[in-house]
Amino acid sequence: MGNGLGILGTKVGMTQLFDADKRAVVPVTVIHAEPNVVLKRFTQDNDGYGSVQVAYGDKRPTRTNRPDAGQYAKASEAAGKAVSPKKVIREWRLDGDPSDDLSIGSEVTVERFDGVKFVDVSGTSKGKGYQGVMKKYNFKGFVRSHGTHEFFRHGGSIGTRLTPGHVLKGKKMPGQMGNVRVTTQNLRLHGVDAAKNLLFIVGAVPGHKGSVIEIRPATKK
Repeated sequence: MGNGLGILGTKVGMTQLFDADKRAVVPVTVIHAEPNVVLKRFTQDNDGYGSVQVAYGDKRPTRTNRPDAGQYAKASEAAGKAVSPKKVIREWRLDGDPSDDLSIGSEVTVERFDGVKFVDVSGTSKGKGYQGVMKKYNFKGFVRSHGTHEFFRHGGSIGTRLTPGHVLKGKKMPGQMGNVRVTTQNLRLHGVDAAKNLLFIVGAVPGHKGSVIEIRPATKK
């Protein structure tokens, strides 16, 4: 794989498969990664760094605004073939200039993950709404003895008196939980189904079913 190039896919859900010895059941997350189309190339000489811009997920042309439509028209002209509008556009930073097989209009498929053992997965975590400190940070809560009145799940003292006279930054307080970008590293790639554009990743990955997930070879393995 190399160079940090990854692929965009949709989280389908979880299932279980047998391991290589057919003796144990492995829980896996199924990612449906249709071919990603290369829209643009960035090189060291022209842009100061190397990367490729890819698009994923078909979208009706009537749902595409004029700036994006112009970008797809430019890509179609450079590729010599029609590049249909997509829902999601991402840029993958590379160690060097893009290789020749990553020309504009070419496709990035799951076949590039053949031989990859571990991957890093990024996505938007499930939103949990507005939560208190016990739910969000696992606070213990107050004692539930006689004399405690409606103070069981409060966060307690949040600041000081005259010095410094304000609440310190980073104080754990109630707030929105989830709905943030999360990256899970070093997940084992159980298998690749190139015919159906599927990736099988051992364990759970961030995001809800149907959300767009970024998969790339692990950087620390």
